[in-house]
Amino acid sequence: MTMGGAPWSLPGGNIADLLESRKIDNVKDINWRLHCHSSLIQRLELERELEGHEGCVNSLAWNKSGTFLISGSDDLEINVWNYVERKLSCSVDTGHTANIFCTRFIPETGDEIVASGAGDAEVRVFNLSQTTTQRTPEPLALFRCHSGRVKKLAVEPGNPNVLWSASEDGSLRQHDLREGTCCPSVGSANQECGSVLLDLRSGAKKSLGEPPKHLLALKSCDISPTRPHQILVGGSDAFGRLYDRRMLPSTSSFQTRIKAPSCVTYFCPIHLSERRSPSLHLTHVAFSPTGEELLMSYSGEHVYLMDVNYGLDSTMKYSVDDIPERTFLPPALSELEAFSHQSASSKHASIKKRPSKKQDICDQLLQAATHSLENNSDLLHGIEVCCEVLERRGQQIDDRQMHDFLCVRAALFLKRNWRGDAAMAIRDCRKARETDVLSFKTYFYMAESLQKLGKHENALDFAMMALYLSPSNSEVQEQVKVIKERIASGQSSKENGGASNFSRLGDANSEREDSDFDEMELDIVTSMSGDENNDLEPRAFRPSLNLILPRDTESHGDSGHPDRSAGSPSSSSQNETDNKVEYAVDMKQRYVGHCNVGTDIKQASFLGRRGEFIASGSDDGRLFIWEKITGRLIKILVGDETVVNCIQCHPFDCAIATSGIDNTIKLWTPHAQMAAIMGGTSSCPEAADVLSVLSRNQKKLMRSRGMPAFEFLERLGLSEYSEGNLRPFECVQS
Repeated sequence: MTMGGAPWSLPGGNIADLLESRKIDNVKDINWRLHCHSSLIQRLELERELEGHEGCVNSLAWNKSGTFLISGSDDLEINVWNYVERKLSCSVDTGHTANIFCTRFIPETGDEIVASGAGDAEVRVFNLSQTTTQRTPEPLALFRCHSGRVKKLAVEPGNPNVLWSASEDGSLRQHDLREGTCCPSVGSANQECGSVLLDLRSGAKKSLGEPPKHLLALKSCDISPTRPHQILVGGSDAFGRLYDRRMLPSTSSFQTRIKAPSCVTYFCPIHLSERRSPSLHLTHVAFSPTGEELLMSYSGEHVYLMDVNYGLDSTMKYSVDDIPERTFLPPALSELEAFSHQSASSKHASIKKRPSKKQDICDQLLQAATHSLENNSDLLHGIEVCCEVLERRGQQIDDRQMHDFLCVRAALFLKRNWRGDAAMAIRDCRKARETDVLSFKTYFYMAESLQKLGKHENALDFAMMALYLSPSNSEVQEQVKVIKERIASGQSSKENGGASNFSRLGDANSEREDSDFDEMELDIVTSMSGDENNDLEPRAFRPSLNLILPRDTESHGDSGHPDRSAGSPSSSSQNETDNKVEYAVDMKQRYVGHCNVGTDIKQASFLGRRGEFIASGSDDGRLFIWEKITGRLIKILVGDETVVNCIQCHPFDCAIATSGIDNTIKLWTPHAQMAAIMGGTSSCPEAADVLSVLSRNQKKLMRSRGMPAFEFLERLGLSEYSEGNLRPFECVQS
């Protein structure tokens, strides 16, 4: 079921048929397939609100058996909830002095040992059995070695002895509970403990081709559930980093700045690998339940799926030298001339077979997508139709159908024009060109995509290719004329002093190239509203300070950081880094519809024991769920008055816990009477306009640019106004 009444059903079939098949077939993974079946996902509804916190709930985590849920809040307390009884089991007054951002059960401890990390830069470990006698127990372990907010904790399945913490100070620390339960006391001669596993104070990259030299403020980390030696981190740049703990040096202190260690793999969508906007960063990274895939959620962008086993598909791996070829370099005209002399019979020999029944169905779907394009209506439905065929039924179609679907989807992306759609159109055009090099459509849509990205001279190259292949086409002729006029206009502006640079900065509706200026927008929202019937932010007061500063092209340390001048890498080692060819892994799938600009703890999670579905919170107070393979949006739930941050799927039941700016935790189970896309509460009827919800979120994404307000204040040295210290803004995490 979709907004446009799609002529296909969700995967998995009918759940009743699946249950009946157990009598005949020996289905070994039946419980895995039933865990988050598509029919159950579509019937999710709010079952219970768990009350017990008095502040925003910033962290959720299940224990291994799913019997307990742990939460951390701005009220500085840890709550443990009994899942079977749906009620509060115990509460711990942690002693933290700032917002709790992360909580975890320590594995193999009978669910008695828990840990928390907070904005006061501390990691605390508690024994829940002590809460029966005292509500404020003494910590079992207390680590004060971080100098920045602790945003994420990670544990290794089956290991009760080691805990990892990721902090905005640029370090990932490894705490071995067998070696000690606290850091050296304050004021001691050697206060710094040697728990640093990753020192990334010089680890951030503004682009793939630039050596790492800036502070990477870590926002998230995760341990692979199947390969515990693999650890994934993400932070204040566009790159997810996969490390092998077996290849890292032993833990060290933080007294001396060292060169960032080499990671096994960088992960980043290719169209984000060269973007220099300071607002683009990762808020969450997570492994799939099988450890074969990972999710990356971006602030100011979308959620992306990556393949850990990228070696099976070499096209997913790229270097900085590959970026131009994969985005804007056209083939030589001589190649087209060579192809044009080939006989049509040899070129189309592979598609002269009699079409199969499955191909006929695909042709019907192509007609539905083309209808959406030609009528400029329900573009999302048209894109979903193309994704259904290209991502799930790719083996059923021939080269002709593959080419047509790719071209139609590219055209739909360009008409919709959401954040990143132009880059997605380029990907499709590139694939379409591989199936038919002489199709003028691929060059026409490539030219249009590059225009939207501001690459007019590159766009002209492709437009001229399209004109060569279809010289009488009026659309192509008009396209060439428009591009030439824009190039001439741009050259005229440069001759007049380059004033166009500043005018282009204000265009929030186009995906511009970064100029020689970094723009930082400071938005302070004093009140937020979940009322979607009014304007985007009806009761929000938004004083805005826009600063346009020349980009500093010189190498420099992180201003204001206490370790700025301590032990910088030698010039020889820096040269070695500069000469090293860096590779990254491109995206496998993209998930759009939500908005992630307001908080930097927003999660994206796999649902199901096989990770068949993807979920993310949103700044509009909703929870979005997509099908993993196709990226198709299948469920929207109203989960908060303002913002949903945390999503955690139960280990075995089809149940999802969510939290956000509200003081409550929502528990969602599949007990709705009717399957629906929109739903979840009585105040969210099925008649709600899904497309308008998505459109509003995209407008917020397109409008957001520049450095987050609190990060900007911190860089100015105004740490007293940072998150967790300024009471009115404690729930607006960035």
